[in-house]
Amino acid sequence: MSPRIASARPVAAPAGRTVARHGWPPALAVVVAALVAMAVPAAVGLWAAGASDLPSGAFLPVVLATVVTAVGGTVELSGDAGDLARTNAGLTVVPLSVTLVGALVVAGGFLRPLRHRAVAGARELAGWAARIAVLWLLALIGLALGARHTFAVNVGSGALSDVTDLLDAAPTVGFTTDVPLSVVFGLLWLAGILVLTLLVSRGAPLPGRLLRFQASVRPAAFAMVVFVLAYVGLALVVALVALVTRGSARETLAVILLGLPNLAWLALTLGLGVTWKGRVDGPFGLPVPHVLAEVLRTPDVSTLNLRTITDHDGRWWWLVGVAAVLLPAAAFLMAVRSPARVRAWRHALRLAIALALTVLTLCLTGRVSAHYGLSLLGIGDLGGNLSGELLLRPQLWWAVGLGALWGLVAGYLGALLAGPVRRRGEVAAGRP
Repeated sequence: MSPRIASARPVAAPAGRTVARHGWPPALAVVVAALVAMAVPAAVGLWAAGASDLPSGAFLPVVLATVVTAVGGTVELSGDAGDLARTNAGLTVVPLSVTLVGALVVAGGFLRPLRHRAVAGARELAGWAARIAVLWLLALIGLALGARHTFAVNVGSGALSDVTDLLDAAPTVGFTTDVPLSVVFGLLWLAGILVLTLLVSRGAPLPGRLLRFQASVRPAAFAMVVFVLAYVGLALVVALVALVTRGSARETLAVILLGLPNLAWLALTLGLGVTWKGRVDGPFGLPVPHVLAEVLRTPDVSTLNLRTITDHDGRWWWLVGVAAVLLPAAAFLMAVRSPARVRAWRHALRLAIALALTVLTLCLTGRVSAHYGLSLLGIGDLGGNLSGELLLRPQLWWAVGLGALWGLVAGYLGALLAGPVRRRGEVAAGRP
C-alpha cells in the first residue's frame, strides 16, 4: 500500500475523549454565542430604525421579539380602543439578517468540536445536538416570555383626537408571543441549521451508514449556500456604497442589520423570473429601491416581476445577468467538488433539486404581511396614519418550477465547464 494512501486514512478519536469534549459547557457556549450574535444586530438595527423612541420601555421587548421571529417564532399583535372602538393588527416578517447571523454562529459552534474527524457515530452526533437543543429550548422560552409589551398609539391632534378622548377610545397596540408555537418553530429552525451544517461542510463527520450519500448531497448543498451568500455579499456592497454616497445612514444601517438578505434573496428570485404579489398602502413602506416601491404602491394587489419592474426602468434586466453568472458559477463549484465519475446529466438533476428547494425556502421566508387599522362605532378603518397594509407573497409553485428549470440548465453547463478540471476520483495518466 502506498504510504501516501495509508497516511490519508482518518483516525477516529477515542470515544471517551469525544463524548467529554461534547459536554454541557461547549453546548452552552454555542447557545449563548448565537443569542448574543442575534441580539446585537437586532438591537442596533432597531435603534437605527427609530425603535428606541417607542414609549413605555418597549425597546427591549421589541428586540426580544425580533430575535424570536428570526428563528421562526410567532409574534401576535393586539389592540384596544375602548368600548366603542377597536384596533386590529397583524405582522408576518422574518428579519433575515438576524436569522443569517444566528445560523452561521450555530453552525460554526456545532462543527467546532467535530473538526479533524472523518466519521462520527450517530449516537455521538445525536447527543451533541440534543445538548444544544435542550439549552436552546430554555432560551426560546425565556425569549418568548420576555417579548411582550403594550403601548399607546399617538392619534395626533384635531377632530380624531377629540373623538377618541370623548369616547374614551384612545387606541393601544401591543404584541406578545405564542410561546408553544415559537418553541416548536424555534426548535425546527435549530434542527434545520444543524442538518444543513452536516450536509454542507465537507469536514463534518457523518455516521458510517450515511457516508455513501455525501458525494451526491454535499456538493449541491454547499453550492447553494455559496450561491445565496454571494447575493448577500453583493447586496452588502451596494448598501455600503449607498451609505457613503446617498446619506440616510441610520435607515441604510437598519436595512443592513435587519433585512439585507430579504432584499438580496428577493432580487435572486426576481432574476430567476419568479412573480410576487404585493401591495403597499398607508404609512407602511418597504425598504426597497424606489422602482419596486412604485410597482407595489397601487390601489389593488400588484404583480412584481421582471416585466413590471423593467416597465418602470429597463436597467433592471441586470437581475437576469447576475443570476446567469452566479448560478453557473455555483454549478461549476458543485461539479469540481463532486467525484469525477459523475455524469453531466446527474449534475443537472442534483442542482435542479437543490435549487428548487432553495427557491422554495427563500420564498417562504421572504413573505411579508402587515396590517393595522382603527375603527370607531363599527365604521371601517379611519384612514390617515392609523391604517395601512403591506403585503408581499410569491407565486410559490411557479417559483419552484423555475428553480428546477434553471438548475437543470446551469447544472449541465457547470458540469461541462468543470470537465477539464481535475477532481476527486481521477487518476493522472502514468500514475498507479
